Amino acid sequence: MDTVSEPEIPIPSSSSSSSSMAKRPCPAQNPRMEVEHVLEEFLSLSDCPSLSIDLSLENLLQSMPADTDLIDRALKMGSLLLDAAKHSSRKRAYNHNSIVWPLPPDLTFKIFSMLDTQSLCFVSAACSFFSKCAKDPLCYENLDLRTLVPKVNNAVVATMIQRAGKALRSIKLGVVPVTACPLGFCQPSVSTVRKAIVEAPNYSWNDKRSRQGRESSILTRCCLSPLSGDGGAPGALLRKLHLYNIERMDNTSLCCALSACPSLLDLEIVGIHVELRQTLMSVSANCHLIERLFFESSRTGRDDSLKTQTCSELVNNCPHLTSLSLRGFKLHDCKVRILVKGFRKLQYVDFSSSYSITGSFLRNLGGCNGGNFLEVLILRDCMHLKEIEVARLLIAVLEGEFKLLKHLDISNREGLACEADWYHRCYNSSIMPIKQVLEARPGMRVVAEYPSEGSDISLLSQFSNHTSDGSIFMSTSESSYYSDHVSGNEEGQDAVIYGESSDEENNLNL
Repeated sequence: MDTVSEPEIPIPSSSSSSSSMAKRPCPAQNPRMEVEHVLEEFLSLSDCPSLSIDLSLENLLQSMPADTDLIDRALKMGSLLLDAAKHSSRKRAYNHNSIVWPLPPDLTFKIFSMLDTQSLCFVSAACSFFSKCAKDPLCYENLDLRTLVPKVNNAVVATMIQRAGKALRSIKLGVVPVTACPLGFCQPSVSTVRKAIVEAPNYSWNDKRSRQGRESSILTRCCLSPLSGDGGAPGALLRKLHLYNIERMDNTSLCCALSACPSLLDLEIVGIHVELRQTLMSVSANCHLIERLFFESSRTGRDDSLKTQTCSELVNNCPHLTSLSLRGFKLHDCKVRILVKGFRKLQYVDFSSSYSITGSFLRNLGGCNGGNFLEVLILRDCMHLKEIEVARLLIAVLEGEFKLLKHLDISNREGLACEADWYHRCYNSSIMPIKQVLEARPGMRVVAEYPSEGSDISLLSQFSNHTSDGSIFMSTSESSYYSDHVSGNEEGQDAVIYGESSDEENNLNL
């Protein structure tokens, strides 16, 4: 009879047994698991009144010796537990919002990119899910950091530019004052930080005093240096740059910022202490594609830095310019003529408050390429603008020149200058054929607002009923006319300046 032998069961050796035992986690050998187990047991305690966990913890701490550090450890542990709970709560809310949010991510990014910068910051602070969506570079494509009082500093600008990266297309930065002005005369956009703080509405005096000494809210000269970061990617495709009343910015910092923006199309500078000549040289050297240039001086009538060579270089290097506004500078007719005649595509011109312009640059301009495409011409509050030159301009319009001109502003709060002596001002329209122009060109609008002194009826009331209702589409900065009176010049200086203008006028008599 055959016997069936039982299979031998291998007996593990001591070495294999010890290795298998080492693979099993032991609470005593893993302190982290032991701590997690204790915390899990602690958090699983029922919060019923019968247990009174808070009372038990208080009794435990009070029973300890006074010299023990258990109380400090309890405070630290409580703080760590609170931070961990908040973090987990935010993560849970993020997961919940990402599930219940009805829009797909690409559409969410598109909607957020349509918000202005301030609204985008508010949305970003709503929840973690929105904060993550708001960090998409497309949301920061157009940055608008303009404020009524200084609230934006260099760190904010750097963060916004860094988030935008190479998607950045537009920046509006600085302090923009809110001014109220009477009908027909507008206040300048130039302001100071202190003035903006004092005149800001809805701010208590304590807030104003605290902001006056708060250096962290002031933009410095290097506020635009992030445009050159990351190999120049943020500024490479920038199309629009608007800067307002940044007091600490100088020529070097502005030129450095412009050198990082080779694709710039729209440049607006208001109330910055930089020279006109150096700024135009930088634009001419770096911004060959520019189409709109708006520059308002921070010191009306005192910047005489523009040179003839600078005008010629700007005309040659920036042939696509269609809108040119140089307001509050000391411009002479010969230099203005180079600019207006040289730009072949020029449609909008604004030389408001230019101190030395007499109007002689307009002679024989309507038939050339530079002036024949003009649609808007603004010479408001040009101190030396002569009545005879305005009359010649209107006669040229009647003769068929300036065929595309739709808007002409020759207003002056001091009246126009007479031919012989600019100290003698003219307030009537005896030699200016304004009514004839409006009858011959019904689609044209002529704005000629003068003070009523020296005449019984103001000029505006004589032809206001004949003006056309046709509207001209312009930006806010272009449609607000600067009528600040030139100050800080003595009578002797005025006489010298007028003599220079007269010499230039004689040189233009071709």
